Amino acid sequence: MILKNTLRASVAATVLAGPAMAQTEIEFWHAFTGRLGELVDAQVETFNAQQSDYKVTATHKGNYSEALNAGIAAFRAGEQPDILMVFEVGTATMMAAEGAVKPVYEVMEEAGAEFDSDEYIGSVKGYYTSNDGEMLSLPFNSSTPVLWVNRDALEAAGVDPDTDLSTWEQVSDVLTQVKDAGSSCPLTTAWQSWIHLENLSAYHNAPFATQANGFGGTDTELVFNDALQVKHIETMGEWAQDGKFVYAGRRNEGGANFRAGECALFTESSAGYAGIKSEAQFEFDVRPLPYWSDVEGAPQNTIIGGASLWVMEGQDDEEYKGVAEFLNFLSSPEIQAQWHQDTGYLPITQAAADLTREQGFYEENVGTDVAVKQMTANEPTENSKGLRLGNFDQIRTIIDEELEAVWAGDKEAQAALDTAVERGNELLRRFEQANR
Repeated sequence: MILKNTLRASVAATVLAGPAMAQTEIEFWHAFTGRLGELVDAQVETFNAQQSDYKVTATHKGNYSEALNAGIAAFRAGEQPDILMVFEVGTATMMAAEGAVKPVYEVMEEAGAEFDSDEYIGSVKGYYTSNDGEMLSLPFNSSTPVLWVNRDALEAAGVDPDTDLSTWEQVSDVLTQVKDAGSSCPLTTAWQSWIHLENLSAYHNAPFATQANGFGGTDTELVFNDALQVKHIETMGEWAQDGKFVYAGRRNEGGANFRAGECALFTESSAGYAGIKSEAQFEFDVRPLPYWSDVEGAPQNTIIGGASLWVMEGQDDEEYKGVAEFLNFLSSPEIQAQWHQDTGYLPITQAAADLTREQGFYEENVGTDVAVKQMTANEPTENSKGLRLGNFDQIRTIIDEELEAVWAGDKEAQAALDTAVERGNELLRRFEQANR
């Protein structure tokens, strides 16, 4: 593998070079554990071994929400890291944190580093750039939702494992067949708000919020209680009551059920690839996220999840030079291609995607290019560029609460989404007031 070979060569070169001068320390806080944590550690080790000026130390700081809160608390205490991983829903919060963040384009300019934001895939970088097109944070682990298929489970239910699952209408028919065959888990999901409301809206070119989903200003309002979203959540609620959809939790708890072979279909991030490939004892496919066939213009494009790397203010010039070098290392075609192939995260540059194709990875691992195609098939619209909303983490919690009431049969879809919009808009107004 590229990382392993690079690491061996770099270590050997370092040993032969003799004693190193004092290194500048670069602190990098992230939210990865398990296989993803191991892969980040491998990247850091490779960078540290191939040069002697800087030493990056990667530290796990809990899940995405916990890592963001840890970074905010550290800045207030004057103990912030150089680089902080922040999930995509924290983008508006970081943009509003004046004095806490040093935009990536400024870091690169001041360090004299070679940097061209046009090299990054548009549907990825657009989420993390200003209205002037300046890159504020570096896209790192960018994913998009897809449909994971347990081929063995479909076959056991008498369903052709190659059956077309492009639309939710087709999925509904298959869920009925799988349920009737005795399955205890025809469908499960991870990240229900991200996949079944945020991406549902973008994929059908429907607004999730006004003001271009928040890109146009903080005076945005949520509007995800319209006919499309209500129809989808109502349908999933019916599936839940019929035992066709099994809800496992707000994050990725359903992943364990799918990897164990219990579920036939699973809506999850493309980055589920690392865990599914290593744990699944069954034949699996990755397919595009389904869409409703009666919506004109669908499918449009899905939007990204994952996180980006923000550079914190308050460090010295030498540290920022090291940060610039490390960020360029992470963006290099070889490192990005390996990261994409190992994890299922999107390649953040076209060069990395091209290299992956040249290496034959997509041919040998059918379906691993689905996420890339799904994100780049159409030019993003105002409704499918992404979401930039204040207090978004808390808004997702509200959405989770309301969706859980639908799955349990305690609320109708329309009432639940109306309430989620009303409660969420109150949080948006608070964010707007605080950032005037």
